[in-house]
Amino acid sequence: MIEVVNLHKSFGEKVVLSGINFTIKNGETFCIIGKSGCGKSVLLKNIVGLLEPDSGYVRVGGQIINELNQNKLFELRKTMGFVFQGSALFDSYNVFENVTVGLYEHGIRDIETLEKEAKTVLSAVGLLPDMNGNTNGYFDKEWKILKEKKPSDLSGGMRKRVGVARALVGSPKYIFYDEPTTGLDPVTSEQIDALIANLASKFNITSIVITHDMFSVYSIADRVAMLNDGNLQFIGTPQEFKIKNDPVIEEFLERFTKSDTSVS
Repeated sequence: MIEVVNLHKSFGEKVVLSGINFTIKNGETFCIIGKSGCGKSVLLKNIVGLLEPDSGYVRVGGQIINELNQNKLFELRKTMGFVFQGSALFDSYNVFENVTVGLYEHGIRDIETLEKEAKTVLSAVGLLPDMNGNTNGYFDKEWKILKEKKPSDLSGGMRKRVGVARALVGSPKYIFYDEPTTGLDPVTSEQIDALIANLASKFNITSIVITHDMFSVYSIADRVAMLNDGNLQFIGTPQEFKIKNDPVIEEFLERFTKSDTSVS
């Protein structure tokens, strides 16, 4: 469970977050939306301990983030996975190296252990066939081809899947997605949405998704929170959001509709 309690954060005189309160249940997919600069990224950084609140607190798995020392925070982050906007893969690394870089940095050098973990997570995101269905060496052939590919050899959707696979390493309880469908075509965006929903269901992962894509919100969210000028404008189900009689929400949805229907 993730609890955000009366969270305040300012930078100088600029108030970014003003008394934010919400709870995310275990296994829930929780989307955070709002116009650019509304505080979404700052909120996420407070949740994972990259920023410290001015007042209030964040509790993850029963532990208050800003009360943890560096060692305890490091241990808690082992239960978290991160999917960055643009995937943030290392161009000079192949798929295998990109997926296992975290394990390697934590001192794991055994190649069999690294390959087993990479195969497991790449299979989970659909880039390799089901490991249990391996027949006639087909899985091994696919693995040998995929593991050596560089990010430049992959489509946008495949790069995103590699990024998700990297986040799955170590069987995290929580995964944080930063604009997971940005820059993807509609078909690929739907595939990534389906992947997020499938992983949450299959592994009971608690997911926080920062997004501008309302199609994603309607597709994957159990609940959605909207930030506006540092305040929590709305929290509820996507269905409740659709019908909420609120001029701020109506303006946001109108802009989304216009951007979706515009032709460049």
